[in-house]
Amino acid sequence: MTTAPLTDQRRLLDLQALDTQIAKIGHQRRSLPVLATLAELEGRAEDLHRAQVEAKTLVSDTRREVAKAEADVEQVRSRARRHQQLLDSGTGTSKDLQALQTELGQLAARQEVLEEIELEAMERLESAEQTVADLQTQQDAIVADVESGTAERDRAFAELDERLAQLRAERDALAGQIDAELLDLYEDVRSRTGGLGAVALHGTRTEPVSLDLSLTELDAVRSAAPDDVVVSEDYGYILVQMDRDA
Repeated sequence: MTTAPLTDQRRLLDLQALDTQIAKIGHQRRSLPVLATLAELEGRAEDLHRAQVEAKTLVSDTRREVAKAEADVEQVRSRARRHQQLLDSGTGTSKDLQALQTELGQLAARQEVLEEIELEAMERLESAEQTVADLQTQQDAIVADVESGTAERDRAFAELDERLAQLRAERDALAGQIDAELLDLYEDVRSRTGGLGAVALHGTRTEPVSLDLSLTELDAVRSAAPDDVVVSEDYGYILVQMDRDA
């Protein structure tokens, strides 16, 4: 059995209190509400980026459609102008002039169809460009929210890290006053129990957690020498006796 002065054993309780505070602040640091907010914003930003890529691709494709429609319309218009010039000049046979007149009518009908196609493509382009603009507005808002959230997170981190540094300095100073073998046992217990290494035993009552110690274990504690370091067989914690004189 490990032995250590009862005063050192009781220092473990102060060390445990510091370790508990350090763990709580560490948990608080990992679970700041703003971290969840930033994670949500990151997800929204990724979704928005994909939407922007799709919207910009649609704009690019639609611009090509508009350019083609404009070219088709202009081609028909140019041909109609040439035919009209020939018709106005009166050059050619009556049959030729009549054929030009007929083709001009066909070109006019074709131009009307192509202009409808051009107009529809231009409307779709306008809609697609508006979508890109709306997505950009959303992105700007997310960027602003991320900047605000990051600043809030950094302020909280700075405050918590300052407190952690103070607690760790206190812990280091206190750990330096504790018997090395006892300290090693304490650290080993904490590693096995998830953070709790020592509990105070006041008669049959324990702190900071309430343990239902068996009569056999309580008898073993009472029969132990003051310098004996008692480790609970049922729970694995170091039981620090508080009802004995150090």
